[in-house]
Amino acid sequence: MKLKETIMIAIAALAFMLITGIAKAEDTIDVKVKNHVVNEWNDIKEYQTKTWAEAKTKWPWNVLLKGNNDTQN
Repeated sequence: MKLKETIMIAIAALAFMLITGIAKAEDTIDVKVKNHVVNEWNDIKEYQTKTWAEAKTKWPWNVLLKGNNDTQN
């Protein structure tokens, strides 16, 4: 009976460690997904800011609003 009790305790301890390990992994996956989405959002905002700043200096805006046609030379 002593051997069976020891095996059952070992199995219960192993199951507990596996269950708590999986729960921690799910938390880290949630954090990783959140960080990925936030980083992508920031990258998109930076890219859009940069491209809009470049677009403001290019041909259509300068010709229509300021009368410059520097990019056509």
